[in-house]
Amino acid sequence: MKTLSLKLDDDIFEEAEEITSKLNLARNRYINEAVRIYNRVNKKRLLKKQLEKESLLTSKNSLEVLHEFEKFLDEN
Repeated sequence: MKTLSLKLDDDIFEEAEEITSKLNLARNRYINEAVRIYNRVNKKRLLKKQLEKESLLTSKNSLEVLHEFEKFLDEN
């Protein structure tokens, strides 16, 4: 486990303190869970961005292949 020094805005800290108190949860555990969730969200965003990029790269080829298939079907 890594030690981390963290600066939070006062309002974020106070809100986190209130929630951890109500949940009877250690601040460290709460922050770890928050970062884990945020990592998941951002991994999905990055994957979506990558898929969009790759889709754009292959869309032209896909259309060309589709047109070739259409020509083939029209000939038969």
